Amino acid sequence: MANLETSLKEAMTIEGAIGVALVDYGSGMALGSLGDGAELDLNVAAAGNTDMVRAKMRTMEMLNLHDNEIEDILVSLTNQYHLVRPLATQNGRGLFLYLALNRARANLAMARHHLKRIEAGLEI
Repeated sequence: MANLETSLKEAMTIEGAIGVALVDYGSGMALGSLGDGAELDLNVAAAGNTDMVRAKMRTMEMLNLHDNEIEDILVSLTNQYHLVRPLATQNGRGLFLYLALNRARANLAMARHHLKRIEAGLEI
C-alpha cells in the first residue's frame, strides 16, 4: 500500500501527465496535488470536477442505476485528456483521483490502467 504522496508521484510518471490531485467531492478540496501550475490550476480543476462528479452521481440516482459505479469519467479536450476516477475502496468513499494529460504525449488506455493500479494501492 502506498501513501498519498507516493501515489501522486507515481501518477506523475504516467506518460503525458500534467497534474494529478486527490479530491474530496463533498467539499471540492484537493487533499493533495502535484504538477506544474503553469499549465493547469489544480485547485480550480479539483473544484470544477467535483461539480461534474456530483452531477453524474445525481443522474445515476435518477436513473435508478444503483448496481453500477463510476469507473472513470473522461473529458477529451483538443490538447488534453482529463481523467476522473472515483475511489471504490471503503476508505476512499467520497474521494476521486483527477489526472490531466497532454493529449499529444499520452496513451489514454495505459493512463487509465495505471490510474486504476494507483487507486488499488492507495492507502488513505
